[in-house]
Amino acid sequence: MRETTNLTGMVLKTAPIGEYDRRLVILTRERGKITAFARGAKRPGNQLMAVSRPFVFGEFFLFEGRESYSLQRAEISNYFAELTGDMGAACYGSYFLELTDYYCRENVDGTEMLLLLYQSMRALMKPALPNTLVQLIFELRAMVANGEYTEKPPRPVSDSASYAWEYIIASPIESLYTFILKEEVQQELKACVEINKKRFIDRMFHSLEILKMMEC
Repeated sequence: MRETTNLTGMVLKTAPIGEYDRRLVILTRERGKITAFARGAKRPGNQLMAVSRPFVFGEFFLFEGRESYSLQRAEISNYFAELTGDMGAACYGSYFLELTDYYCRENVDGTEMLLLLYQSMRALMKPALPNTLVQLIFELRAMVANGEYTEKPPRPVSDSASYAWEYIIASPIESLYTFILKEEVQQELKACVEINKKRFIDRMFHSLEILKMMEC
């Protein structure tokens, strides 16, 4: 009997394969981004159906193949079901998954990005935190985690915006979503994050385009 490999992670995206299977992309703490096949996940009543969708976080038990994994079962600690019931939050969450998928690689330690992703999903469910602020914090810290950022704001800003920038860069991830900003300060921060995104990120994101349309 083959032994299973246990990996902690979050499902970034899924796609149907054939009539009954699903292909999953999972960000794992131990092995970075992996591809796993959930056999029979589209069959009604199959135990893999509920765990084979985006946002699901937990421990995945897999058989390891040469180029991919086969998902056997999972012990889920958070489905983030609240996000699926809020269209706006779900769009932000989908964008976070897309940006994570863009940055993460196979066999590269995924601990920092996984923790950032998990805490950011939790932040989207806090009514006191504007989702627009959660987005800025996530974007900047994701760039920091991947070494693509400027240590100081890339344009002149107020002291408050400069402090927020430095706080996001240097604070423990668990402490990131513990503040709010005045609207004018948040706009300063947004302008700086956009400059860094144009400088370091070379692709468009479908879910971000949807968010822009919703804002308009």
